[in-house]
Amino acid sequence: MATGIVGEFLDLKAETDADVLAMQCGDFYEFFADDAELVADELDLSISQKSSHGSSYPMAGVPLSELTPYVNALVERGYRVAVADQYETDGGDHAREIVRVVTPGTVLETSDDDARYLAAVVRYEGTDSDADGPYGLAFADVTTGRFLATTVDDGGDLRAELYRFDPAEVLPGPQVRNDDDLLGAVREDLSGRVTAFDGEAFATGRAQHAVREQFGRETTDSVGLDSELAVRAAGAVLSYVEETGAGVLASMTRLTAYGADDRVDVDATTQRNLEITETMRGDADGSLFDTVDHTVTAAGGRLLREWLTRPRRDRETLADRLDAVEALASAALARDRLREVLGDAYDLERLAARTTSGSAGARELLSVRDTLALLPDLADAIGGTALADSPAAAVLDRVDRDAAADLRDELAEALAEDPPKAKTGGGLLKEGYDEELDELIERHESAKSWLDGLAEREKREHGLSHVTVDRNKTDGYYIQVGKSVADQVPEHYREIKTLKNSKRFVTDELDEKEREVLRLEEARGELEYELFEALRERVAERAELLQDAGRAIAELDALASLATHAAKRDWTRPELTDERRLDVEAGRHPVVEGTTDFVPNDLRLDAERGFLIVTGPNMSGKSTYMRQAALIQLLAQAGSFVPARAAEVGLVDGIYTRVGALDELAQGRSTFMVEMQELSNILHSATEDSLVILDEVGRGTATYDGISIAWAATEYLHNEVRARTLFATHYHELTTLADHLPRVANVHVAVDERDGEVTFLRTVRDGPTNRSYGVHVADLAGVPDPVVSRADEVLDRLREEKAIEARGSRSGEVGDGASSDGDGGEGTQQVVFDLSSGSFAGSGEAGSEADPSPASRNGDAAADATSTPGASGSDAGTAEQFDPEARAVIEELSDVDVAETPPVELLSRVQEWQDRLD
Repeated sequence: MATGIVGEFLDLKAETDADVLAMQCGDFYEFFADDAELVADELDLSISQKSSHGSSYPMAGVPLSELTPYVNALVERGYRVAVADQYETDGGDHAREIVRVVTPGTVLETSDDDARYLAAVVRYEGTDSDADGPYGLAFADVTTGRFLATTVDDGGDLRAELYRFDPAEVLPGPQVRNDDDLLGAVREDLSGRVTAFDGEAFATGRAQHAVREQFGRETTDSVGLDSELAVRAAGAVLSYVEETGAGVLASMTRLTAYGADDRVDVDATTQRNLEITETMRGDADGSLFDTVDHTVTAAGGRLLREWLTRPRRDRETLADRLDAVEALASAALARDRLREVLGDAYDLERLAARTTSGSAGARELLSVRDTLALLPDLADAIGGTALADSPAAAVLDRVDRDAAADLRDELAEALAEDPPKAKTGGGLLKEGYDEELDELIERHESAKSWLDGLAEREKREHGLSHVTVDRNKTDGYYIQVGKSVADQVPEHYREIKTLKNSKRFVTDELDEKEREVLRLEEARGELEYELFEALRERVAERAELLQDAGRAIAELDALASLATHAAKRDWTRPELTDERRLDVEAGRHPVVEGTTDFVPNDLRLDAERGFLIVTGPNMSGKSTYMRQAALIQLLAQAGSFVPARAAEVGLVDGIYTRVGALDELAQGRSTFMVEMQELSNILHSATEDSLVILDEVGRGTATYDGISIAWAATEYLHNEVRARTLFATHYHELTTLADHLPRVANVHVAVDERDGEVTFLRTVRDGPTNRSYGVHVADLAGVPDPVVSRADEVLDRLREEKAIEARGSRSGEVGDGASSDGDGGEGTQQVVFDLSSGSFAGSGEAGSEADPSPASRNGDAAADATSTPGASGSDAGTAEQFDPEARAVIEELSDVDVAETPPVELLSRVQEWQDRLD
């Protein structure tokens, strides 16, 4: 068993459930045993060996001052890292204790500007394990102090919220952690870590106590958080933050409750399909956020992202944003000046969290000072301009600027202009800030001045040359004399070291001065750091003020960003209405318009025309047309101008999309299954106040099945849900619904076809399309010319229901079911596509181009089933020609219902029939 340092390390590691322990040993943090090998692999550290009690253990370490980036790198990889600091015991020895556990959801110093949420999820205990909700949710961003809580009805809403916030770490409650399907879905949606935490923290009584202690006894009532589930989730988050030692509870000053009535439901599938924050490929470039983001502060970017991923339903809030964007868009000079000032602002929300955790240094406090100093400049940039009477001015008025000025002045009086990074080495505070400190500094500087002039005095007094006075950790202060004159030093010099070209000496007076300098240095450092800590504590007490100022700066930046893009792209202010309407004149796709010569299109959805069936060729722009409709709706409810000549937008409660499914066979779900699950979610979730975008439904199965599903879904959305809907389809049969359902209308993407050449006009017109132009798209995609030409021939014959030659690969060789007999020529057989069965059937007489009758097209199923391989239609046999066992198989085959037989059973029976026939 290990003893000493390694033993202490292993004992501490056993006390924590962290993945890795970093233990302070003097000026280094060390990792031992398995932890050393782990960090060596992850962080490319060198490994040495540490002996203990006859055994050797791997060891790796990092300097004391460099721990943070290494810990952050481990946390970014999903590890929980415990940190043990060293302290001096009463007996003068050193011991260590765990002071902090850094986890993905509680890391303070992040490598990016995005929000970093810690989430907790709770479901009622005692409910059926298969029950789908309701769920309590809480989100805390420890880097800014933001704290939100809500309740959602089911697993779909839960996944949507988690996807929207994208937490770095999720704490599932006791009921949730046993739900493998839900946790599997959460892990599939998120990149963050799922962490099992003490179940007692989720208990009602303990959670309520934690929330009341943090936010006040009446807070839950005052903010409208009346859900026990939400309170339990919030209490668990608070307990976890406290237990990990993040030290940021003081920055969590407000609990914000939000609910379904506040926000537009934009589920995880829709966020991906609309590429709000990342493209379908997972890239940030090319997303909606990337397109409209012109923010100049980290906090402004975070807030703009929040507005886009969590659109609002409150008309008053949206009207204020739109008023501000309109004023900023039209006042270019004032907007540019405002953005210029904003560009010098630091992230006050995160700085507030750093001060409350005690991790902020003098440079961070200088950033607080400099940012608070910008508030008057921001007021000047707004006042006296067209912005003065806009909501932009009201944003800044929410900050207590007098209190901000007082804090700014206090910091200006205290902090040195260029403080060192180290907090305990002196130089943090200005002269004149504290009398006692000034006295210590004066005495310290006087003693250092005596040392600085010692070399010159020794030269003059003793006639020595080549004399220097210096200091190091080993020898302390010393007098160094060149060897050539070393024998001339006075008797009171005591030699302490001989070097190659010189000797080092000390004197009693030098020893005394050294002790005085060190004593004053230590006293100065301790007093200065004590004063600095008191200053930082006073700043931490005003964390709410910093958060208010930081939020105002972020809001001004986000509004200015939207205004900048609106002015740049000639976007227009949407007219918000309570009517169920989306009326867009010359609308454009907000992302695509920036990369191509875009063709604008009109759109009208209202109470009388609430369901548009969109037809047209592949690649003609149907998907872009529908996505731009959804994005215009989303932008309007984010408080943004929209890409259109004019737009009247009725507020919706949700935006739901199904625009194609990525194949998910690896997760055990086929493309068609994913398509049906997404359709099911829409049919269950959408209301008459929703916007639904469907891009192909039913394409992943047989033609008639697909048409049937699409038809039934259209009827259900029209008759029962009554949501505003755009439905793109290649099933032209659906266009006839416009003749029978009053709110359904057809639109199509126009095509110009001249002299065999096809041009996609990208223009949407009323009415259905007359064909799909799929073969033309194949040609555009580079499909070989023989294939395209042959496809054109087959398409023409299919349209005319004429027989088609099924050509073999070469003369004398036939394909499946083909025969070398007949007039069709060697290697071919003439067949007709039977629409009723969705398959090819023999034409009867080779070479015939007559339109087969329904009877001949359908044929006789029994005769088809008993045709021998290679036989022509005239040679078809009957079941009586086979032996009894073969006849029995044929009879069983004719009786089986393929549509109703499970696939596994069907495969098993086919295998059995093959064995019997063999």
